[in-house]
Amino acid sequence: MSFQNPKPLMGFSVLLLFSLLFFLSHPTWVSGNEELRALMDMKAALDPESRYLSSWTSNGNPCDGSFVGLACNENGQVANISLQGKGLSGKLSSAIDGLKHLTGLYLHYNALYGEIPKEIANLPELTDLYLNVNHFTGEIPTEIGKMENLQVLQLCYNQLKGSIPTQLGGLKKLSVLALQSNQLTGAIPASLGNLEMLTRLDLSSNRLFGSIPSKLADASSLQVLDVHNNTLSGNVPPALMRLEDGFLYEYNLGLCGAGFSSLKTCSATDHVDPYGAGIKGHSTRDIPETANVQMPCNGTRCQKSSRSKQTTTTVTVGLIVIAIAVSAVGILTSVHYRRRKQKLGNSYDVSDSRLSTDQAKAVIYRKNGSPLISLEYSNGWDPLADGRNFNGDSQDMFQSFRFNLEEVETATQYFSDSNLLGKSNFSATYKGVLRDGSVVAVKSISKSSCKSDEAEFLKGLNILTSLRNENLVRLRGFCCSRGRGECFLVYDFVPNGNLSRYLDVKQGDAQVLEWSTRVSIVKGIARGVAYLHAHKANKPALVHQNISAEKVLIDQRFNPLLVGSGLCKILTNDIVFSGLKASAAKGYLAPEYTTTGRFTEKSDVYAFGVLLLQILSGKQKITSTMRLLAESSRFLEVMDPNLHAKFFEFEAAKLLKMALVCSHESPFERPSMEAIVQELNNCSSCL
Repeated sequence: MSFQNPKPLMGFSVLLLFSLLFFLSHPTWVSGNEELRALMDMKAALDPESRYLSSWTSNGNPCDGSFVGLACNENGQVANISLQGKGLSGKLSSAIDGLKHLTGLYLHYNALYGEIPKEIANLPELTDLYLNVNHFTGEIPTEIGKMENLQVLQLCYNQLKGSIPTQLGGLKKLSVLALQSNQLTGAIPASLGNLEMLTRLDLSSNRLFGSIPSKLADASSLQVLDVHNNTLSGNVPPALMRLEDGFLYEYNLGLCGAGFSSLKTCSATDHVDPYGAGIKGHSTRDIPETANVQMPCNGTRCQKSSRSKQTTTTVTVGLIVIAIAVSAVGILTSVHYRRRKQKLGNSYDVSDSRLSTDQAKAVIYRKNGSPLISLEYSNGWDPLADGRNFNGDSQDMFQSFRFNLEEVETATQYFSDSNLLGKSNFSATYKGVLRDGSVVAVKSISKSSCKSDEAEFLKGLNILTSLRNENLVRLRGFCCSRGRGECFLVYDFVPNGNLSRYLDVKQGDAQVLEWSTRVSIVKGIARGVAYLHAHKANKPALVHQNISAEKVLIDQRFNPLLVGSGLCKILTNDIVFSGLKASAAKGYLAPEYTTTGRFTEKSDVYAFGVLLLQILSGKQKITSTMRLLAESSRFLEVMDPNLHAKFFEFEAAKLLKMALVCSHESPFERPSMEAIVQELNNCSSCL
């Protein structure tokens, strides 16, 4: 009787055993390779000359922070691509559908061309899609209508043609749809009226014709509808009167309607049939609302075919391995469980983080957070460890600003809920008391919201410590905790809240600011912004980027203090960009940003102009009617009625004129902040 040599079989079993161990301890290994292949294909298309994406390498790790503009979620999957304004001049590859966990894609302000690949619709978790200000051509893929989690769709300022797909009416979570400044034709789809979450719809500067659907006018959440500069016609739905200044319809010669100041009254010849208004010589029934493209696949069957083969193969191999290594399953499962438990770490809930955790190695992430900030960089994030990257005076300077974690935790009573002042999408702020009795505000920022490049982060932190001005909130110090994965900025506490608290107040309210206080606040804000813009020996010229009423704090003497100055220097581009939505909604964002994608000193001046109008009128919302009144020198109708005309008319007229010039559409017409400060100082009654 002969026996086969058992060694080859034993060697094969050991190999399979180690394969199983590797598979269980690295659950994202297969996915990671698929994503890496997709990224390499995208790189070749987006940046064919490898001028900007050289850090994307086939042997690299997309989730270790080395891939520029890319970040991952807590499971090690690519979640965000932020390459806005990078000078990319290629195409968007269909390989994008290999990134199944992508939540944000930001490719705006580049020179990308070609068609938008329909495969982009195969990203089930995508919420933000920004392809605006490029050179994309072709039609809007109808498949985008299947992206059920999409919240923002920005395709404006391209060269897109064809009609607006009716399928977009299926995007139930969509809040912003921006298609302006393309070459779109056809009618406005009535299906857009199905979007219950839609707040802003911009279709301006296209070639759209037909009527404005009454169903769209009834959209419950709609706040802004911009259809100006098209060839629309017919009766404007009366329901749009509720939008007031949010409805922009100029330069559509065929529109008519009652109750709209710039529209003619409709006549019998302006009748519109139920299918939407037509154009001269054509029946509206002959004009398709959009071009319906027949899908090559039925349902999702063809999308899953290739993956199902891979899944079948993987399962088969896995069963064989488990059958051979069944005796080791218990041990390996235990190892896997311990690894998973370590990886989960702490959540961002305040109540879960009461212990001092500098020695813990937990991954910090936020529950139910914005996809822009649910990102993870390298686990070894500790930019201040051992005083590295410092030398000489720089190290001494940083040491004087450094707090330790125990001081921060004690000051805030271990980040007690009772001390929580507020939360944003990237930070939480707590009131605290230091050992010397001084009251502070402690801003906690997750490391996933900070620049992943430690040298850049430290450079930004250095700029923060250099800011010293009577109209800026003073930075007392900072603390970076490796264990908690957070950076803490410690500021002086400002007791009287922010400026928005003093807007839209009722008559007789104690929060009504008298005239001299308002003038003093205006002067203080101007001095603070001018200081940021000035180049000093110990600090560079800075652009604030986010000036608003919420960013102006009022101290006990009613002096204004700007908060957030220089903060953009330590935050990721994604976080800085995410704040623009709120800024734009409140009117602080300069119009040129739409086309340039850049902040300048003049964009700060624009925000200052809006802020000045708010202070004078006492209103949060600045309407076009207010501006027209101010331009017509009818300033008495603009001023806050709570003042009861107790102000200097000459002074009020001068400040209103300054507000209009500062918030001029053209940045070239706006003065510098230095000139504004001089003008305020030259006004004797303002002293």
